[in-house]
Amino acid sequence: MSGLDSGVLDITGLTKSYRSASETVAVLRGVNLRVGAGESVALTGESGSGKSTLLHLIAGLDAADGGEIRVDGTALSGLNDAGRAALRRNRLGLVFQQFNLIPSLSVEDNLKFQSRLAARHDAAWHTELTERLGLGDLLRRYPEQLSGGQQQRVAIGRALAPKPLLLLADEPTGNLDEDTADEVLRLARDLVARSGCGFLMVTHSARLAATLDRQVTLHAGLIA
Repeated sequence: MSGLDSGVLDITGLTKSYRSASETVAVLRGVNLRVGAGESVALTGESGSGKSTLLHLIAGLDAADGGEIRVDGTALSGLNDAGRAALRRNRLGLVFQQFNLIPSLSVEDNLKFQSRLAARHDAAWHTELTERLGLGDLLRRYPEQLSGGQQQRVAIGRALAPKPLLLLADEPTGNLDEDTADEVLRLARDLVARSGCGFLMVTHSARLAATLDRQVTLHAGLIA
């Protein structure tokens, strides 16, 4: 079965507005998007177009005004706060521009954190992630002892450790130099393909976007 036949993410007619001073600003005006299992999709668009808003809605960190988001067939609109938290814990992997590692935990414990939280720690997959991400010699270090690229590799490993259905990344290489960004994204693509999860990445870089399976653009509140 191809990735496009088995959507892990289905978005239909999604709308979202915010109040700004005395006016209502429509950010999303009816977004439709599908990401298949094993498919990597780059989401581009000008600053302020609503890319991060869309990712936050998919992650259940905010609620849409209308439309529907389904992750593996589950409608987010039917979930309460606990249900959305369970979705993030059990089905989603999240990677942001800020690495968000836990400073009091070692690299190894940061890597294991999400999979243990989801009660899905897989020792063999953990070992493979550690090796593929080149973190074997860094497991006893703490985040403050790592470079930016190393921290982002830990963040990607942590997100993929529970084998999520969908990996969401918001400008994951925005704080890295070009060579390090290329290396980190290549590792992320390889590991996503290995795990079979869907991958949706927000990026301002057309060059990085072109390395993914498909590129979509958010413009005037709609996906082009």
